[in-house]
Amino acid sequence: MRERNVERRLGELVRRRGGLCLKWTSPGTLGVPDRIIIMPGGRVYFVELKRPGGKPRPSQTAFFRKLAKRGVTVHVVDDADMFASHVLDMRDD
Repeated sequence: MRERNVERRLGELVRRRGGLCLKWTSPGTLGVPDRIIIMPGGRVYFVELKRPGGKPRPSQTAFFRKLAKRGVTVHVVDDADMFASHVLDMRDD
């Protein structure tokens, strides 16, 4: 399976749940996550997509650390269905 298949599946799962799956591009900034997911109720997720078993590049890992220092988690997703069931479907209420 390729990364684009994971990306398509994730978009489909997010839309089914009423969310937005937005592509994030930041020209001139290396390592930004692929997607910002905005779910009903204001839940926001930063997601880096990978083919199954894929790992982030060093530039991505470095940027993810910058976000982590600011209290932001980046989810590295290589299985859209698992991410949806373990993260998107969890409720804080």
